[in-house]
Amino acid sequence: MITASARLLRLVSLLAARPSWTCGELAVRLEVTERTVRRDVAKLRELGYAVESDPGPWGGYRLRAGARTPPLILDDEEALAVAVGLREAALSGAVGGDQAALSALLKLRQVLPRRVADRLGELDAAFVQTPRPGEPQISSGMLLELAAACRRGERVRLSYRDWEGRATVREVDPYRLVHTGRRWYFVARDVARDRWRTFRADRVGGVEPTGRPVVLVDPPDPALLVSRSVATGPYPVCATVRLPVPMDEALRLVPATVGSHRPDGPDATVVEIGGPDVEGLAGYLVGLGMPLRVVGPEVVRRAVVRRARELVEENV
Repeated sequence: MITASARLLRLVSLLAARPSWTCGELAVRLEVTERTVRRDVAKLRELGYAVESDPGPWGGYRLRAGARTPPLILDDEEALAVAVGLREAALSGAVGGDQAALSALLKLRQVLPRRVADRLGELDAAFVQTPRPGEPQISSGMLLELAAACRRGERVRLSYRDWEGRATVREVDPYRLVHTGRRWYFVARDVARDRWRTFRADRVGGVEPTGRPVVLVDPPDPALLVSRSVATGPYPVCATVRLPVPMDEALRLVPATVGSHRPDGPDATVVEIGGPDVEGLAGYLVGLGMPLRVVGPEVVRRAVVRRARELVEENV
């Protein structure tokens, strides 16, 4: 005989498995009397499960969506399937950059039975994700470590490799993970430099908790911070341009992952943008195919003028 609480969990699992059950069928499955089934159904209703019933000898019980979310009961195979699906959604950014899949995966992994967690770990080791050309991979394990650091509100010791390949270890106060559609970025306050930084998650080698809790004061907009970081650094050449279009149109011309935008009145937008070299940046700006003013630096302005003249001469 199973305990009452275990029987309730089993009853929820049965009700979710198919559209309808008769009271007699549930009694056989649970190895109890029909009176016990009716009592257990009443208890589930008190807990918030929307269990409907039809009267008569051929009537039955069915589970419908309730007004609030009760606990979800999954067997081992279902829990593993959900975890794998959340893992792939987090790595691909299929549900956007709001960390929903990653947060759900973190919660699920914390409550998975050891036998299911071990199987998920085996899958993590066996799966290989094919990245887009030129993009590095990042394991779900590292993403979960970074997400857990953000949730704990605890200072960590971060092992990191910068864009030049230099290895460093620094103490940071974790804040958020941001997905740009291409990469994951870890937003944290660099303690030694006393400023907010963005770290590419695929360059993080390790996260070591220090046991020191932190309270973040006036944290930045993480998406905006990442957008600005991606747009201007670590490019060796940066320029400021003024586009004669409103902010929403400027964002369509120059995505937030390419430039950092700010409105300049209702009909113009100032964009800060980086590039690998002067000529490459000038070619990109001319390729926008619209009038614009290069605010600075002068070397980029001259390159844009020169490139525009060359295009005119080629088409004369």
